[in-house]
Amino acid sequence: MKSDKNIKRKAFTLIELLLYIGLAGFILLATSVFYFETLRSRVKNQTITEVEQQGTMAMETITQAIRNSDSVTAPVVATSGSSLTITSTVPAQNPTVINVTSGSIKIAEGATAAVELTTPKVTVSSLNFQNLSMSLTPGIIKVSFTVTYINNSGRNEYDFSKTFTGAASLR
Repeated sequence: MKSDKNIKRKAFTLIELLLYIGLAGFILLATSVFYFETLRSRVKNQTITEVEQQGTMAMETITQAIRNSDSVTAPVVATSGSSLTITSTVPAQNPTVINVTSGSIKIAEGATAAVELTTPKVTVSSLNFQNLSMSLTPGIIKVSFTVTYINNSGRNEYDFSKTFTGAASLR
């Protein structure tokens, strides 16, 4: 018969088991933190992209309308205002009015209903048109506005705001 001294048992000790559980827990925790930080970063990037796309598209539309117009009715030379009124050679588009209503930039051409240039995901504030025109020169209009992502959740990754500034001259 064999003695108890010669029998080798193949099992984990309590210390080894605790060490493996601790190591597996640490790896799981690190993986979870990395995953959630990646998701948070993705949401922040989507928020920034939305604000930049909305602001850029609105600015391009406004500056194109200014370039295609014949004259500026309001604001008058050397003043600024929150609304822009321009006229063009196309009678159906007269007057073209650009302003902010309910946090959205809107453009109305002639008798047509105003069209929103921004989506409900963002809000626009501080829209300002400055008439920089001088006598005997084509009109020059400086445009600035701030676009802010609407953060209904209160989470930090949805907080983003950007101010857009541009200028255009009449042709």
